[in-house]
Amino acid sequence: MVSTGVGELDQLLKDGYPDKSAILVVGPPGIGKEALGYWFTQAGLSQGDFCLYVTRLAVCEVVQDVKAFGAEIKGPTVWFAREGGQGKVDINDLPGLSFSIKETLKQNGEKPTRIVTDILSSLLMLNSPETIYRFLSQLLSEVKQYNAVVLASLEEGMHQPQVLAAMEQLFDGVLELRLYEEGLRIRPLLRILKMRGLPPDPSYFNFSFAHHKMEITPHAR
Repeated sequence: MVSTGVGELDQLLKDGYPDKSAILVVGPPGIGKEALGYWFTQAGLSQGDFCLYVTRLAVCEVVQDVKAFGAEIKGPTVWFAREGGQGKVDINDLPGLSFSIKETLKQNGEKPTRIVTDILSSLLMLNSPETIYRFLSQLLSEVKQYNAVVLASLEEGMHQPQVLAAMEQLFDGVLELRLYEEGLRIRPLLRILKMRGLPPDPSYFNFSFAHHKMEITPHAR
């Protein structure tokens, strides 16, 4: 198992994400999906894992957001980004993106690897769902040949339900973040929609960002 970087989430997942897996985080904009990637990367760097961050943003923009959540991405991280990284992300060049990721993994060898990306929704906006399904299916299959875990985020509300269902089908685990209206209050909730190695669990959990960490508690309606 591979630590999520969030202690309470590790407990819910029985010690973390499955090894050699791909995990999808789904939720509306602004709910904090990317923060799970920040702590996941931070945890990997702290134990010497190889970390690759693939983003549609500039590196400086991600680092600014990382600090806002009280996380740190320090260490030999490889960035594929709009600007400021070792590689440049061109979401119009799927073959080039796939090649860059696979070549980076080859150079890394057998070292434990963590890959975080926020480009999935952007890819779906510029390409047909069928094209992205084929692209992801092949890429994830090849990435899993290495000692790697992929954590990707997807914007809820930007894609048709059948497209969202198709994307979720490709991943070994899906974490759903959503907002729940309770009278005049709005609560952010987390649910483990599916996870390889765990039985289905419909339970929702409250979560919040405080004290430079993600706090998760049972949700009682």
